[in-house]
Amino acid sequence: MSKEKIWLSSPHMGGNELKYIHNAFDQNWIAPLGPNVNGFENDIKSYLDPADSEGLEVAALSSGTAALHLSLIQLGVGPEDEVICQSMTFAASANPIMYLGAKPIFVDSERDTLNICSEQLEIAIKDRISKGKKPKAIIAVHLYGMPYKVDEIQSISEKYEIPIIEDSAEALGSKYKNRNCGTLGDFSILSFNGNKIITTSGGGALVTRSIEEKQRTVFLATQARDDAPHYQHSEIGYNYRLSNISAGIGRGQMEVLDKRVEARRDMFQFYVNLFLSETGVKVHKEPSDDFFSNHWLTVIEVDEDETNGISREDLRKCLEEENIESRPLWKPMHMQPVFQQYPFYGTGVAENLFKNGLCLPSGSNLTDNDRDRLKMAILNCLKK
Repeated sequence: MSKEKIWLSSPHMGGNELKYIHNAFDQNWIAPLGPNVNGFENDIKSYLDPADSEGLEVAALSSGTAALHLSLIQLGVGPEDEVICQSMTFAASANPIMYLGAKPIFVDSERDTLNICSEQLEIAIKDRISKGKKPKAIIAVHLYGMPYKVDEIQSISEKYEIPIIEDSAEALGSKYKNRNCGTLGDFSILSFNGNKIITTSGGGALVTRSIEEKQRTVFLATQARDDAPHYQHSEIGYNYRLSNISAGIGRGQMEVLDKRVEARRDMFQFYVNLFLSETGVKVHKEPSDDFFSNHWLTVIEVDEDETNGISREDLRKCLEEENIESRPLWKPMHMQPVFQQYPFYGTGVAENLFKNGLCLPSGSNLTDNDRDRLKMAILNCLKK
């Protein structure tokens, strides 16, 4: 009999999701928009800015990718423009640049957070300006829930007057200097995909800094319909709004978000304790008290020179044999076939992270039995 699958990060329902879904059915709000959408936006806004001090607004959308796309549009990105993007990330961070006919400029990671390197970022900006193309935006990612070095990147953004799109798809519940991720850029994007810390099955949100930006987002996301009694369109629009049913799932998930963060952080600590006596395995941690990660996924690096020849791939395959899902770190964008022709500024940090890095099962619904299986499988592999 095969062993039950241990997933990397699976959905974890809280129980009240059905209440909001049933309300939608009872009130016949099956149309795309409705009270759950408004309620979900308000829930997110209250979570990110409980004192209502930062002027944040939230537009619930069909995906984090859609949020990135609409933020680039609002920053005026168009054909032949250049946009800087962290190279070590999921392809969804870079793809919307291509949707607009613009050119991605990829930047390496730094070792502390695995996120965009401020030194290489400034080198890239200076070089692009010297070539006659000042970048229109910087896409900076909180990778696996770990905040990027916000102060350093913000300082460069202000110095060169280039706005930041904060890709917080993996970082809801994370903080930098006690400020919530999702509030730290000129635009910020969230994702509620099925494997995220909370989910709406599929979905995302764009966090803006004004009601006007939210209204513009909603306008573009609902096919850019002009204010007229008939269907009239003066701009190209998109079908990017989140449905009322999906938003109902999100409302139930928001009620348990803090518990999900706590559970993920507990899984991270489980791995820290597990590897304390193992040489050659590094668990990535917050570099200082300025950083608070939701530890959406726990990341390790495996140094086969110190593990008797056991590599990251050996460990991944050992876990796979035990029906345990793990995953290499994101393959950097500048190494992807579709992006190889675009400029990259770096020193090989991202390549080495991809070579040696592994994401371990981190779900908030993992059991003690799951942890026992993980411990046994990992230690048995390392002893080989």
